[in-house]
Amino acid sequence: MEFQAMVAHETDSGITLVHERITEDFLAPGEVTIKVHYSSANYKDGLAITPGGGVVRNYPIIPGIDLAGEVTASTDPEFTPGELVVAHGYDIGVAQHGGYAEYARVPAKWVVKLDGLTPREAAALGTAGFTAAMSVQALLDHGLTPADGPVLVTGATGGVGSVAVDILAGLGFEVVASTGKLGAGELLSALGANSVIGRLPGEEKVRPLGKAQWAGAVDSVGGKSLAHVLSTVKYGGAVAVSGLTGGPDLPTTVLPFILRGVSLLGIDSVQFPIAPRRELWARLAKDLKPRHLSLLENYAPITEAEAVLRSILDGNHSGRTVLGVAGEF
Repeated sequence: MEFQAMVAHETDSGITLVHERITEDFLAPGEVTIKVHYSSANYKDGLAITPGGGVVRNYPIIPGIDLAGEVTASTDPEFTPGELVVAHGYDIGVAQHGGYAEYARVPAKWVVKLDGLTPREAAALGTAGFTAAMSVQALLDHGLTPADGPVLVTGATGGVGSVAVDILAGLGFEVVASTGKLGAGELLSALGANSVIGRLPGEEKVRPLGKAQWAGAVDSVGGKSLAHVLSTVKYGGAVAVSGLTGGPDLPTTVLPFILRGVSLLGIDSVQFPIAPRRELWARLAKDLKPRHLSLLENYAPITEAEAVLRSILDGNHSGRTVLGVAGEF
C-alpha cells in the first residue's frame, strides 16, 4: 500500500518537513493500523522539526503526537476495522511514526476507542486537552471544590490552559486566567474565565511567600511563573504542573510547602497508563467535556503543518489547531 505523509528529515542545514509518498513498509510494527482523519499541532511537534529540539530519537520520522481516525486492520481482537479511535503519547511522533500521514500503525496498548467524541473533537482535544483534563482531575482528587475559592490557570491561551479554563468553568469553579497575550480577554471570558490577568509574576523577583490568593492552579508555564503561583496559593491548596515554556528552573523555596501545606502535582500524559487513560477519555465525552471546544479550534490542512508549528514555537498561537489529514494532501 502506498500513501502520503509529511516526513521530517535531518540534514546538515537543519530539519525539513517534506511531503512524500511512502509505502506501508515505512511504518513501525504494531497491532493496529489506523486511517488518520485528523492530527493536531503541538509544541512538542514543533520541537520535532527543530534542530536540537531534543524530542526525536532518530530521523527520518513522521511527526504528530496525536492521531484520530478509523481502524483499518488489527491483529488484536480488542479492535476491529471501522472503529473510531484516538492515540497519543508514548513514543508516537517522537520514536515511532505519528499522525502526519494518511495511515499510522501503533501497538494496541496505546489505542483508545472513541465513545461520545468524534475524531475531529478528539484531535481538537489531543495531548494538550488530555493534559488539561489530567490537571483538573488531579486537583479534584486533591479535594478541591468550587467552594474553596478561585483557581488560577497560567498560559491560559495555550492548548493546556485554554481547555483547563473551559473544563474548570464547566465544573462551577471561579477561574482566573493568566496570559501575556493582549486582546485575549474576550476569548477567555467566553470560555468561562471570571477574570483575566496578565502574565505572572508581575514583579521581577519572586517572593518566597506572597499574599495567599488561589485555592489551586493549573500551570503549564513553569519557571518564575510557577514559583510565583506556589508562593500565592492558599493553605492546603495544590498546583498541577505540566509545562516549561517559562523554563525548566524553579526558583522557589520550601516555604509554600512547609508553612502553607501546598502540594505540587506533576502531570505527565506521555507515559500515563492505558487503563486510566481510557477512563479519562470517556469522561472527556461526558462530565469533563469542554463546553466551548469549537471556540478553541483552529483548522489547517496537514500540508500547512510546518507553518502552524513555527507559529507555536514563536509564541504566536492560541487554542488548538486541528490538522486535517484525510483528503487534505
